[in-house]
Amino acid sequence: MRVKSVQAWWIQFPIETLRQHVSDFGRLTTFDAAIVRIETDDGLIGWGEGKNAAGSAGFYGTLVHMINTEFGPKIIGRDPADVTFIWEDLYNGVRADKAKAHGHSMPDLARRGLSVAAISAIDIALWDILGKSQGAPVWKLLGGRKADRLPAYASGGWESAEHIGEQLTSYIDKGGFRAVKMRVGAMDANPHASAERVKAARRAIGPDVELMVDAHGTFSVGTARRFAEMVRDCDLAWFEEPISGDDKQGMAELRASTRIPIAAGESEATRFDFRDLATLRAVDIFQPDPGYAGGITECMRIGTLASTFNLGFAPHLWAGAPCFFAGLHICAASPASFTVEYSLGANPMIHDLAEETVAVSDGMIQIPETPGLGLSISDKTIKDFAVQG
Repeated sequence: MRVKSVQAWWIQFPIETLRQHVSDFGRLTTFDAAIVRIETDDGLIGWGEGKNAAGSAGFYGTLVHMINTEFGPKIIGRDPADVTFIWEDLYNGVRADKAKAHGHSMPDLARRGLSVAAISAIDIALWDILGKSQGAPVWKLLGGRKADRLPAYASGGWESAEHIGEQLTSYIDKGGFRAVKMRVGAMDANPHASAERVKAARRAIGPDVELMVDAHGTFSVGTARRFAEMVRDCDLAWFEEPISGDDKQGMAELRASTRIPIAAGESEATRFDFRDLATLRAVDIFQPDPGYAGGITECMRIGTLASTFNLGFAPHLWAGAPCFFAGLHICAASPASFTVEYSLGANPMIHDLAEETVAVSDGMIQIPETPGLGLSISDKTIKDFAVQG
């Protein structure tokens, strides 16, 4: 079995006007991602996803071009079962042979950002192919799963203080969720406004539902401290991306100053970034995004790192179907995982891209049983929603 072709597209799904929301990224009118299709010489097809932005707040033309003209051609003719070493070869670039011979990484200069996003997309698709070739779900190839269903939390929460309680309560009613997450930070006028929204949310959902907040990295250390103090009696399960991911020392200072657990990682790429978060004691919960941090291969390594430092592991899964399904397998196979992010915002990239239904009941989500990632994508869907150019 050899890789025969690699093709990526910028896929863009429109979001109906009534379901659009406004956050610090602005009004989201579409949901976008780089979707990759890898085919082998015996006809197996694997689907992957790479990300360089949140939702529609980004341009995917460059990432798609990189996959199609640089990274994809490098793996033509390779055995797709060599997932780990394809990952390492793409990461190390022209020094891949030397890195293998010496037994340590010698990465290219441009080893983060779009490069790792491209590797992520390819890696997810290769795992999909490997599972299909073995007739097994990916979680089985990763060492098994902890359960056939895992707890999920509802991720959304942009409404005003007057309506946030109603919005989060509607999430709970939809899937029996026992945990919900809302957005705070630069989308609000000031930390006081964010705090008032959180207090209103806690009053509405009561003490028995876990409440998390996500600032998308938009607070400074000082304003994050102020906000954390204002909501200290709201019993928050975690404070996600309170400040910029580029200020890991600041994250450590914030964590030391508050009793609210700190979660971060959607802006980080590879195990090396997460090693720094761990050694700086900057976070309590790792949140790698499979479409950006390095795919399934790297996220499993990051999960092992979380377990090593006795940290929580809750991958960022605000994504398209390949990334989301990859996250299900990662969570199922990772001892440190404890919850699955489930988008309750308008996300046609999950619900319309995949032919399979993704649903939550009683606050639990089913882990796929079918070979590979467990998703199907039609060529017509790709054709209908691919950005031309």
